[in-house]
Amino acid sequence: MEMGLISQDQLDAALEKQREDGTPIGNLLVQMGLISERDRARAMGVHWGVSYHDLSGYQPRKELVDLIPVETARRYKAIPVDRENGRLTVALVNPLDIFAIDEIRLMTGLEVEAVISSEEEILEAQRRSYRVDASVNQAVQDVMKGFEADSLELSTSPDDEVSVEELREMGEEAPIVRLANMIITQAISDGASDIHVEPSKDCIKVRYRVDGVMIDSMVLPKRVQASLVSRIKIMSDLDIAEKRVPQDSRISAAIDGREYDFRVSTLPCLYGEKVVMRVLDKGSIRIGLQKLGFLEDTLADLEKVICRSYGIILVTGPTGSGKSTTLYSILSQLHTGNVNIITAEDPVEYELPGINQVQVNAKAGMTFARALRAMLRQDPDIIMVGEMRDQETATIAIEAALTGHLVLSTLHTNDAPSAPPRLTEMGVEPFMIASSLIGVLAQRLVRTLCSRCKEPYRPTLEEFTQYGFTPPVHLHELEIYRAAGCDQCKRTGYKGRMGIHEFMTMSDEVREQILKHSASYTIMEAATRNGMRQLKEDAIAKVVRGYTSIEEIVRVIYSG
Repeated sequence: MEMGLISQDQLDAALEKQREDGTPIGNLLVQMGLISERDRARAMGVHWGVSYHDLSGYQPRKELVDLIPVETARRYKAIPVDRENGRLTVALVNPLDIFAIDEIRLMTGLEVEAVISSEEEILEAQRRSYRVDASVNQAVQDVMKGFEADSLELSTSPDDEVSVEELREMGEEAPIVRLANMIITQAISDGASDIHVEPSKDCIKVRYRVDGVMIDSMVLPKRVQASLVSRIKIMSDLDIAEKRVPQDSRISAAIDGREYDFRVSTLPCLYGEKVVMRVLDKGSIRIGLQKLGFLEDTLADLEKVICRSYGIILVTGPTGSGKSTTLYSILSQLHTGNVNIITAEDPVEYELPGINQVQVNAKAGMTFARALRAMLRQDPDIIMVGEMRDQETATIAIEAALTGHLVLSTLHTNDAPSAPPRLTEMGVEPFMIASSLIGVLAQRLVRTLCSRCKEPYRPTLEEFTQYGFTPPVHLHELEIYRAAGCDQCKRTGYKGRMGIHEFMTMSDEVREQILKHSASYTIMEAATRNGMRQLKEDAIAKVVRGYTSIEEIVRVIYSG
């Protein structure tokens, strides 16, 4: 409060919530989206009389990193930041941890000065500093030595000639276990959202999706294929003998002190089974609406709408546009302890403490519609439906919104004004849509420029007009940025992603157009007249602010 980050009312609300579950007050304020993790660390530093060290974009020198082994750094959530006159400065999540300080002092022979940094910054600095490339190469060499020693000789046979017992034995050999673990650890280190293990004629490629773009990570010998795929199947409890049909499962694991889920999918291809693992970071959904890239006025409008006691809010966009993260962030903000929140999801991607989550299972007859009907008998205040897939689900959700519930859901449309016509196509009556809909948020994810290497330049008029963007005022004075590339961003010029948004609230004019069965472009015109900022306008605002580049927003929302 002294730092001006929260008000007395916000503190009182957090203390009320703390009495229910005992969560430390600083962590609660972060979970509620009132302060950032960095703000919490700064405040704890003041409280403990310890200096705060900003690690954003920091790359520790190799000679410093070599002083503290990776296992010690991860165990104590520590990273060395400076060395001077026989004194080593170490950033810690808990700078009062005397065991960590003593062990590092004995290990290095240096006096240790502890400073505080946020956990997310320390983990990110560790990922940049302690890469596992060499370990992966060593694991591959160990596997190949196993082949040469004939301990894994059967894996050189074609898949269909290997028995189940042999596959299981291969998948449980120590080198292949280490290799599979390294592939997953490297993905976490690189911030990947998906891991692809792709068989080709002569080798196996491991590729990661980082910030929405596929990158090649490693090429493994073809002889590793059967044992590696078997290992992943054993980890995810899949049938290792079945190679002719797709399979799906899930792995849960704790890596670097964080909880992750991996959705595993196998697909029979020409040269063997391809495996894809979707990485689900359970901590990422607590990032809060403030960190999703909303412009100030858009965030203010959204927060007004989600405080309503009834109505339906839709989040739209293509697959991979961050809809689930936005919905979970909204639910985290609404979860104050005095409301009953129930969700229906397929699948449940993240576990939210204190929220009742229902797993949809169509094979067992548990459809979205059936789950929704059952949820309405459970006295809910807020309902989240993973996706509006059919008329029945949409109609029940809208009726729930009309009878005093706040309903959140997703819909696959390209922009916000297309949502009402899409619901009409599904068979929902326009008067029900106009009466229940209170907001539609369309979004995309764009990569953000690397803060270390982005290059300033003066854009030309043609750079904006050729793609249909409206040039900013004072264009001749404007300086924006483009991607360059450095070691920190792996030469891509980008690091991380943020949302671009289009938020349509309901005005009388928009409702009138919905009741008239108007086309989406007519609704777009009405919403724009009433203050809606279109996706491409929001994107340009973020280019002007230096967050991203024109090339990136063209890639994501080409509007020629």
